[in-house]
Order: sequence, then structure tokens, then C-alpha cells
Amino acid sequence: MRAICLASAVVLGAGALTSCVPAADAAIHTDFGFSVEPSTVRPGGDVTLRVVRNKACQGEAAVNSPVFDLVTIPPDESWATATVDWDAKPGAVYDVEFECDKSSGTARLTIAGGHPTHHPTHHPTHHPHKGVHAGEGGTIAGFDLKEIGLGAALIAGSLGVAYHFSRRRTDEDAG
Repeated sequence: MRAICLASAVVLGAGALTSCVPAADAAIHTDFGFSVEPSTVRPGGDVTLRVVRNKACQGEAAVNSPVFDLVTIPPDESWATATVDWDAKPGAVYDVEFECDKSSGTARLTIAGGHPTHHPTHHPTHHPHKGVHAGEGGTIAGFDLKEIGLGAALIAGSLGVAYHFSRRRTDEDAG
């Protein structure tokens, strides 16, 4: 009987742990890294499109989305900028498709409400020849303290319930 309680506690704990990752934030596996920065922008705003150069992405990278013109990133560059269309629908989420060599991947771009406070008149055409931008990325990018706190609370609660059920005895076990 004790084995059944322990197995139930393990299944409950595993279920709670796997439910802590929202489906929208689940990582999409690709052969190269890419990002859209910022991931939320107002109509008419600029976004930086980045690719991580490795064996899977050595040639020209093409970045396409319904809210900006096709952008190409030359083989000797790791980023480019794009201006979001003024008629992009506030609150909408658009796919941004990255293609490099024979690999591809998709990121999400959210359009914020309202309009930018200024209209950029100059768009830089020169991209510095520097390495990949390091910093926030990987599995922690885009998380805030509320999401981390909620995940920690769910894990702690599920572990507490699992412990409670594993220590609970029935009348047959106690007698």
C-alpha cells in the first residue's frame, strides 16, 4: 500500500512540474539561435533581428514577417533592423520566420497598443562587425518575477502535497 502512495506522490509531483512551463514560452529547437528584440513593439517601431552564427547558419539569413519587409542578414553580420508597419494591429502577435542555410525557426513579435512618440527619420545602414550580442537569452529570456514566483509556488505546493500523501497512513498501516 505504501508503494502506491509513493507512486501517486511522484506522479503528482511530475505533473505539477511539467505544467509550470507555459506552452507559448516553450522553446522551439532549431540548429541555430535567433531572436527579435524587443519582443513587444509599437506600430512604426524598430526591432533588432539577431542570428547566432554556427555550422548551421553560415550563409545569408532571411527574416520574414507579415508586419515588416523581408530582411536579409549578410553572412558576415549577425544582426539587422526592421521597422514594423504602421498599420500593424495593436495587441496582435505575429510570427517572425528566420531561415538560414537549410535551417529555419520562428519567433513571436507582439504589437503594443498606441503609437510611438517619435518617428525615426534616420535608419542606420551600417552594421558594426562585432561578435554576437551576449546577455539575456536562453531559457531565462522574457521571464519576469511574477512568472518565476508562480512557478516556484506551484512546485513548492506540489512537493508539499506529495510529502503529505507519502507520510499519510491508513488505519491498516497504523494498526
